[in-house]
Amino acid sequence: MKRRTFCAAGLAGVVAAALPHRRASASSADIPAVGLDAKPLVLKGADLDLLRAALRGELITADSPAYESARRLWNPSFERKPALIVRCVGAADVRAAVNFAAARGLLTAVRGGGHSLSGQSGCDGGIVIDVSPMRAVEVDPVAKLARVEAGALLGQLDREALAFGLATPVGTVADTGVAGLTLGGGVGRIARKFGLTCDNLVAAELVTADGNWVRVAESENPDLLWALRGGGGNFGVLTSFTFRLHPVTPMMYGGDLTFPFAGARQRLRGYAEAVADAPDELYVDMAMARGATAADPGWLSFNVCYCGPAAEAERAVSALRKLGKPLSDELGPTPYAKLQGSADLRGISPLGSYGRGGMLYGITPALIDTMVEAVEGAPSERVILWLQHQGGAVSRVAPQATAYFNRGATHNLGIFTAWKMPQAADEHEVDWVRRSWAKIEPQTRGQYVNLAATDDREARVHAAYGDNYARLAALKRQYDPANLFRQNANVKPA
Repeated sequence: MKRRTFCAAGLAGVVAAALPHRRASASSADIPAVGLDAKPLVLKGADLDLLRAALRGELITADSPAYESARRLWNPSFERKPALIVRCVGAADVRAAVNFAAARGLLTAVRGGGHSLSGQSGCDGGIVIDVSPMRAVEVDPVAKLARVEAGALLGQLDREALAFGLATPVGTVADTGVAGLTLGGGVGRIARKFGLTCDNLVAAELVTADGNWVRVAESENPDLLWALRGGGGNFGVLTSFTFRLHPVTPMMYGGDLTFPFAGARQRLRGYAEAVADAPDELYVDMAMARGATAADPGWLSFNVCYCGPAAEAERAVSALRKLGKPLSDELGPTPYAKLQGSADLRGISPLGSYGRGGMLYGITPALIDTMVEAVEGAPSERVILWLQHQGGAVSRVAPQATAYFNRGATHNLGIFTAWKMPQAADEHEVDWVRRSWAKIEPQTRGQYVNLAATDDREARVHAAYGDNYARLAALKRQYDPANLFRQNANVKPA
């Protein structure tokens, strides 16, 4: 199972959720809830009526017909049951929801448009501020800018921008949400050429914990713009993003080059050498897994995107072609939108998942041995280990220039298991992830905010932000002193 397939598996046939045609009827019943301090509290029915009346969107409670579908997260291994869900259709709805939550010290989660792999866009007993209905994308091809609402998916941004021969670097799975990806940094297929998603963020609009609407740009609240470029969801509920766009050719070069797992060590050494000298235009992910049976060789696959001149494409990937006889070779001229995948299929994955991840500052022989041994010892073909390519333009930004700190990393490593829901996780596979990670983690430095897990030690969260943590904590104290926005890779107020 390729990494992108793992992320998008089972979404076929799921139709994008639409706003209801009418609001649920008001209810004056009091309901139990949970506060920021984890203590129980009661939400008065009269207050809920006032909140409902203030919204253009929808207030959903546990007795609403839409509750079961509205509470579900993309990663179905998380069974969150919030007391309230506010489906926002504009900044005014967001302000109303934030003010309601802050006034009552209500446990608060924020949901954008996409995966929420760690399950932190939901919560038990609190409020979910859901901006997924807000999906507008507006491209200005003259200024080369795109204004994107917080519920939009990557593929929706790609589609609008590519119509004008433009793009901004976003992630590698098109049904990922723009908001979460950007706030965590945003590694993508053309990031080595144009920088991270957050590097191309030139302005944003958000509602802070005090209910104020704030616009940020280089000339307006620049300290907060700095924090949003990789500081996670710690500083407010984003309602829109403005990105710099770059001229690109919609037809690029790429696809999957897949080899048998046998010989993985030698091929990974060749891969490490190839990407060490790669031009900025070349991006190469790696993923590998064992076979399902003794007769199944397993696989090691490279996912390629080359955004440079077409005449140079074959030369750019020549080192990969020398790694042996592939099981399949799909490399060739390919639309960038196809490499990114489909953005039309948003819903709930049929797969639960659990994983860990960290940043690599080079692929060493010792690391190759550790990775291959982990996959060789995997309990099934459902577990996967992958590397996501960084470097290039990403590494030429100073670590203190944005909140995204790990600029010198060459790769982002992930190790995951997945299982079909509603079955429970296979404890042998989860244990394999933990044991394998215990061997890999000492060879990593820091982690990618968007892979931060709910069971991360606080030291791991600090490692994601590195030397920028103290500045982030000071800004957190300024904009969210009560830590209302804590369902994330959390920065605690200084």
